[in-house]
Amino acid sequence: MLWLLCYAALGLVSGFFAGLLGIGGGLIMVPVLSLLFQAQGFEHAHVLHLALGTSMAAIVFSALASVRTHARHAAVDWNLMRTITPGILLGTALGTVLARHIPTRELALFFAAFTLLIALQMALNFKPAPHRQLPGPFGQRAMGLLIGTLSSLVAIGGGALTVPYLIWCNVPAHRAIGTSAAIGLPLAIGGTLGYIANGWNAAPLPPFALGFVYLPALACLLAASMVTAPLGARTTHRLPVATIKRIFSLVLIVLAVKMVGGLLH
Repeated sequence: MLWLLCYAALGLVSGFFAGLLGIGGGLIMVPVLSLLFQAQGFEHAHVLHLALGTSMAAIVFSALASVRTHARHAAVDWNLMRTITPGILLGTALGTVLARHIPTRELALFFAAFTLLIALQMALNFKPAPHRQLPGPFGQRAMGLLIGTLSSLVAIGGGALTVPYLIWCNVPAHRAIGTSAAIGLPLAIGGTLGYIANGWNAAPLPPFALGFVYLPALACLLAASMVTAPLGARTTHRLPVATIKRIFSLVLIVLAVKMVGGLLH
């Protein structure tokens, strides 16, 4: 029961910040889940994989809610979404296979480095200036391959990569965000299926694990985040979001460093 409460508390926090800052929550879920799974005595070699797979599965539901909202506001470029999705799905398949075979130490260091870059982007509020147009179908699918691979390696919905890329390609900001949300759904689904498949024969796994997705944690994360995500969204215009982003970026760095320290022992 104590662990279930810890998962629920994590869901409350990640759901609130997902609604407040428009993030998928993976960057905060993965390090905390890794620490919780390690404290429960899960197999060290699979702690990070379970955290990644469980976070990816949780993002499916938040991505579904997000894309419905943006679709109602006609902010999704469906043609772009259909063109880039094959690359996204191939990338998630590649990313989850790589995650399965990369040793925990190296995977943790990669996650920490990626988190540091995203945290710096948030702290500095960096937004790329539009410099070019979208490439053709081949270029879009190639970019989808890269986004899908990196996103599945760190269990994020892809918005931290997709939105800056689309804005750089002269896609209006509101349409870039909406289209990124739509792209995040197949990314999360593909990543989840990849972590389930790649963890299917891994041993030893804890009871109630579906591959690298730990179902008790997933259920608590989803139930709790559904409560606080709308609250976070409503709070967006009442708080100094720029300041909160800077504070949140520091929290991400601390969590990533703590996770790496725990996994390298």
